[in-house]
Amino acid sequence: MMFLSNDRHIAHMDLDAFFVSVEQLRNPKLAGKPLLIGGSCDRGVVAACSYEARKFGIHSAMPMRTALRLCKEAIVIKSDFEAYSKYSHLVTDIIGDAVPVFEKASIDEFYIDLTGMDKFFGCRKFTEELKGKVLKESGLPVSYGLASNKLISKVATNEVKPNGQVEIPFGSEKKFLAPLSVMKIPGVGKETGYKLLKMGVETVKVLSEIPMQLLQNMMGKPGIDLWRKANGIDETPVIPYHEQKSISTENTLQQDTIDVELLQSQLVRMTEKIAFELRSQNKLTGCVTVKLRYSNFETYTKQSSIPYTGADHVLLKVVKELFAKLYDKRLLVRLIGVRFTNLVPGNYQVKLYEDTQEMISLFKAIDSVKKQFGEGILVRGGAMYGGGKKQS
Repeated sequence: MMFLSNDRHIAHMDLDAFFVSVEQLRNPKLAGKPLLIGGSCDRGVVAACSYEARKFGIHSAMPMRTALRLCKEAIVIKSDFEAYSKYSHLVTDIIGDAVPVFEKASIDEFYIDLTGMDKFFGCRKFTEELKGKVLKESGLPVSYGLASNKLISKVATNEVKPNGQVEIPFGSEKKFLAPLSVMKIPGVGKETGYKLLKMGVETVKVLSEIPMQLLQNMMGKPGIDLWRKANGIDETPVIPYHEQKSISTENTLQQDTIDVELLQSQLVRMTEKIAFELRSQNKLTGCVTVKLRYSNFETYTKQSSIPYTGADHVLLKVVKELFAKLYDKRLLVRLIGVRFTNLVPGNYQVKLYEDTQEMISLFKAIDSVKKQFGEGILVRGGAMYGGGKKQS
């Protein structure tokens, strides 16, 4: 059944400073302190920071060295993504048990379709109670915005964080957006924002008054999307969350083998291939599986639940460890495969693991080359087999 805009009730829930909140939950003495989560070395980056640290101008993706210059008394805590993943799963379960349809938009934010519930319970009352339930059962504070579409609910949440809640009634979307900076529209990055500011377009109200055709002429197709957002229009559905989506690849070898070097080179090649696919879809994986089929056609798998990631070097380490536990050196291998499951939306760069600025720049450059010329253009040395003809 298709609902009109005024029939829709969409809540956006966002865990406040998620990584920081987890650390403060584990160590209450950290509450109210300027905290920096991320790389502890000089070349590390800030993965997350507390609201107290943000008052000094610190933000995520900032070099740790710069952040510490801005706030010398800041406390640096090394990222613990196993803990963050655990709490993300916990909150997902709490929300999943309470609502009929929800979308997990990232490791710490959710869209909930409450359409129709206003007739029975009251959407605002229900969302308030769910916010309290998340806090009570996980210990983590959450903010929410309730509106007629995903765009408005997300912007509303961002306006009331931390630990806030707000409802934007149907019909007041444009009035709510009007005074806000154009930089607060989801999807408006630095480049587009600078272009608009240079034109004198500082508020969403001014942007909404520019004819759609003019924005399209200036920016192409993205100009239409920008006009729709400025006017509070968004029919995007809440996509039901399914934990078990997967990305996988497997290879039947040209000849059954016990050549460990060959098998490991295949694993490296396949892991890099689907890790690139994972990142191209802006997803992270929370579970890795390795599959082996021997010459007698018996098939075995071994899997490992991991903190959410999309990083090659992390995934390769897990894949190699699983292979070492799974492989029986006495038997010829016929087929080898790798699968990623428990996928969630998210960007692996900077936000979800500890890396140096140099590594992050390298990963971005490698992915950029692969997108331009094909994923096979760059491979690790470990993917090159030197013991004979390489398997395809």
